Amino acid sequence: MRRRRAADTRFRVYGLVALGFALFSLVFLICAIAWKASSAVTYHVVKTDIVLEAGRIVPDGNASPEEITRNIEGFYTLVRDDLFAKFANLEDTPAVRKDFSALIDRLAVLPLARRVAKNPTLIDQTVSIQIPVSDDVDLFLKRSSPRSIPFRLGEGAQISPGQGTDEMVLRHPALESVLSSLTALGSQQGAPSVLVIADSAVARLTDLQDQTAGFEILAGDLADFQGKPLKGLIVAVPESNRTISDLQIAWALALKSEGIIRRVPHTSLLTSTDSTYPELAGSLAAIVGSLLTMLVTGMVAIPMGIFAAIFLEEFAPKNRLTQLIEVNINNLAAVPSIVFGLLGATLLLGTFGLPRSAPMVGGLVLALLILPVVIIAARAALRAVPPSIRSGALAVGASRMQAVFHHVLPLAFPGMLTGAILGMARALGETAPLLLIGMVAFVAEVPSSTTDEATALPVLIYSWASNAERAWEPMTAAVIVILLALLVTMNVIVVMLRRKFERRW
Repeated sequence: MRRRRAADTRFRVYGLVALGFALFSLVFLICAIAWKASSAVTYHVVKTDIVLEAGRIVPDGNASPEEITRNIEGFYTLVRDDLFAKFANLEDTPAVRKDFSALIDRLAVLPLARRVAKNPTLIDQTVSIQIPVSDDVDLFLKRSSPRSIPFRLGEGAQISPGQGTDEMVLRHPALESVLSSLTALGSQQGAPSVLVIADSAVARLTDLQDQTAGFEILAGDLADFQGKPLKGLIVAVPESNRTISDLQIAWALALKSEGIIRRVPHTSLLTSTDSTYPELAGSLAAIVGSLLTMLVTGMVAIPMGIFAAIFLEEFAPKNRLTQLIEVNINNLAAVPSIVFGLLGATLLLGTFGLPRSAPMVGGLVLALLILPVVIIAARAALRAVPPSIRSGALAVGASRMQAVFHHVLPLAFPGMLTGAILGMARALGETAPLLLIGMVAFVAEVPSSTTDEATALPVLIYSWASNAERAWEPMTAAVIVILLALLVTMNVIVVMLRRKFERRW
């Protein structure tokens, strides 16, 4: 008796340990994805008012929507020069303008160009614009990359002009702690950058010895530092090893201090289509493509699977042929999904010539993938109906068809629905079959039908995760969260419908 109780106790402990490990793994996975995606919830934009000069937008006088939209360079130089003019002491040279141009990508002004093309009366008017900054600037302002260490000097700094016009000498006791931080960082094939900030003025460390430092002014002038509380940043990565220079950091910090660069919700992640620039990319085309693909999958797999299950379970004779069909259905449920992708690429694209990268082809392939799952779940739901229901219906004079469709099917419907939607949830997360039929293509327009070129959320995740730039990491995690939200929504619908139609015996 003691051994039996000990065995029961061990079994409970093993079950609790397994359950706890599963819950811990699930929570850890969700938290890791959510933490990575949190950086993509917001992003930095340039928000200011500019005058849409006709000489820049329509230099040849042709104000047709096509010409306005095509003139990306005109809109870009207009926005860049407006921001450049806010730095009065900035040297106007081709090299400086080239560095300044890296704050905003050229294609970022495309929505503004389309807006003016739809409403040409905005030309020569003052309009408010909101344009994303480049991904390098955005990552730095989020303190994601490169790594920066903030410090505060406060008031009490003694500042005097240096030898050059743009230099100054600063004396402050807190510089000793800054020197200690630099020593702790060590040598990384170059010296880290130390930036000192006073409101919208920024200067860079050129020499640091105990409580004295020489600084080169990057933004603003010497008067901006006089009598102001000072703070700063230590950029741990040397300037030669990063994609954003000290000058670009100074300009970004100055614009942010003046309220021109702001951090706003990243709504374009849901409202924009794919792009080669992380700050401009969105998942709208992939979301619509996934929904269209699931529409085709559901319209093909669910009716076909349910009717096949009804025939096999209720009407098919029990012989070797039906046994062979049942065995093959069970085997097809275990076939790797990439095999169905090969079948779709060979049969649907090669033989029937259906359009590549279309939701119709993707939906048909995924329908073949989940068809065995739907059939097996539907047959299990039919078997769960008590035999007395069939016998009672037949006893009162109902035909075999009437007994199945009027009495058995309504009772089995909740189980069938559960299996169908769970199969759809599996199809929503499949990637390999869609890759083989060409749905990995870059799609810049939202598909409007099942024959348009499209992509899907799992393929978009694969594509973004394959990019080398660090800015794609939080974007990829954010799309994963969107995909998980769709999966959770489908499972919630399953639970609600099952509770509504389920009957307890």
